[in-house]
Amino acid sequence: MTWEPDLPGVLRLPSGRLLRGRGVRRPLPGGPAPEFGLYLLGDPPDAVPWESRWVRWRDGWLPADREDARAAFEEVWTRAAGERVEVACAGGLGRTGTALACVAVLDGVPPDRAVAYVRDNYARRAVEMPWQARFVRGFR
Repeated sequence: MTWEPDLPGVLRLPSGRLLRGRGVRRPLPGGPAPEFGLYLLGDPPDAVPWESRWVRWRDGWLPADREDARAAFEEVWTRAAGERVEVACAGGLGRTGTALACVAVLDGVPPDRAVAYVRDNYARRAVEMPWQARFVRGFR
């Protein structure tokens, strides 16, 4: 079962897959719980009652291990075909937006359009740092 497209923070990819982005500093939004979560934080996240994966990613930077991040983005894209998947960092914009843009590339959005796609369809302030935008443009 996937997300409802009108829930806050839900991004619809061109394929129709739905992902929820959020900031873990904020309360968990209403609606159903995720079935899988990808957490992009400098330190291991708090335990959650659903399956999850952590990618070490300091605030304002890029993933510590780019191959691990790519594998996590591929898992998010695959799982989103039939599961409720959320992608989250502390604030829900920089790292989350960058990851969502990379998943959008996996879904067929051209790398040079993925940041704009996420800003138009998720949050206008997503992908906060210029090097995060470059990371997405170079993501294949």
